[in-house]
Amino acid sequence: MRIKKLVLNGFRSYGHVEITPSAGLNLLYGANAAGKTNVLEAVFLCALGRSHRTVRDQEMIGHGLSGAYVGLELETLNGSRTIEIKLRSGDDASRNPRDKKQIFIDRQRAEKAGELMGVMNVVMFSPEDLALVKASPDVRRRFMDMELCQLRPAYYKKAAMYNAALRQRNALIKEAFLDPIDPEVLDMWNQQLARTGAAVMRDRRQFMDDISTIASDMHMKLTGGRERLFAYYEPNVDFDDDAEYAIYDALAASREEDIRRGFTTRGPHRDDIGIKLGDTDVKVYGSQGQQRTAALSLKLSELALIREVVGESPVLLLDDVLSELDDSRQRALMESAVDCQCLLTATGVESAVTGRSASLFEVAGGEVRPV
Repeated sequence: MRIKKLVLNGFRSYGHVEITPSAGLNLLYGANAAGKTNVLEAVFLCALGRSHRTVRDQEMIGHGLSGAYVGLELETLNGSRTIEIKLRSGDDASRNPRDKKQIFIDRQRAEKAGELMGVMNVVMFSPEDLALVKASPDVRRRFMDMELCQLRPAYYKKAAMYNAALRQRNALIKEAFLDPIDPEVLDMWNQQLARTGAAVMRDRRQFMDDISTIASDMHMKLTGGRERLFAYYEPNVDFDDDAEYAIYDALAASREEDIRRGFTTRGPHRDDIGIKLGDTDVKVYGSQGQQRTAALSLKLSELALIREVVGESPVLLLDDVLSELDDSRQRALMESAVDCQCLLTATGVESAVTGRSASLFEVAGGEVRPV
């Protein structure tokens, strides 16, 4: 799939910008803080309905403006699609919170953000992703969730239902400091968490089973066959076939601990990914180089898995990542992007694109100009 046209109005640092990227490699270059990442953020927003940089949609609206617009035309194997997102400031949309973010797919307004999942597939890679291995577990959970939402759009609803039930149970537990918990009410939320959590855990386990072999092969190539990577799902609650019962039992057993600590301590919201090189836990004992290479292997495996499941390549977004990689890892990354539409940001025309066919765009003064 490829973006044929991208339009930004009042988005971050841009007044009005229209970009027509090529089907291959597109380099957006300019000084730091020129607004290069804002372009990639807009594409990411159209794919997943949220920013990769902030949880506050209002921050994407240009300073002093009442709203912002992002629209793109997409070409896929199944035909042309359009995605549009309209953001309105809190004051302007105060009478109807639903209007603060409006999503349109093929000119029709989507009732829920979940309808956007899978319309456009993207893989985002930034310097922060090189910390995927050594970062906290919530970063690795987000890695699983972002890809699952694109590969299996129904997963978005499953995760949303689980998170809603988790918020309700946590609120009930916090009230225990003032009033005793009604056992029947707590049991109701335990059942809800167990049911929705089981669906989340099964999908995460399948995802890691699917991606593990790809990541292992990718890592062998990156290291010249010297190291074998093993990435696997680490559920917070061990389960075999009956995940629902396992979660329900864990919640019941942790009741007193949860009340003491004021939140739910067991469940898929505390899952992780195990990452080993042989018998070595890379998260704990790996060198910085090993951790970065493992992270690169996992991110590149996203590309291969989406190609395999969806049947076409995703749009690849590379945000100033080349400067963080040595020459061999740069080559591996760019070779993986050969059959993708790629939007790459950098402060200059990087050596990685030298000798390659690339469309160049200079970003400066709130404009994106083809060169």
